[in-house]
Amino acid sequence: MRTPAGIECPYFYGDYFRGRTTEECRLIGSKPPPAHWTPDLCRTCPVPGIVRANACEHMTLYPVIKKGFSRKKRLVKITAYCSKSKSEVATPEIGCGFCHQEIDLFEEPLE
Repeated sequence: MRTPAGIECPYFYGDYFRGRTTEECRLIGSKPPPAHWTPDLCRTCPVPGIVRANACEHMTLYPVIKKGFSRKKRLVKITAYCSKSKSEVATPEIGCGFCHQEIDLFEEPLE
């Protein structure tokens, strides 16, 4: 579903049926303030880019909301964990490197 920032995100949910205006991020969930979700976080959230770049089913994303440089702006920071390699993923856009080695075995070598 499209976020308020206009980007497709699998974790965003909006219910606009018959005048409702329910919006939520199902990745962040309903945490107490100041770690709660607000629509302005969607502008700088890295999750839609990570999901577009890496669709590994073994990677789990964990969000943390932190204060930005100006102290007024909040940012979403993401850490990722791979359940197959049982390790933390340093670059979620690329992945752990373990899961995608299996795909290379099935490709024919170029000659």
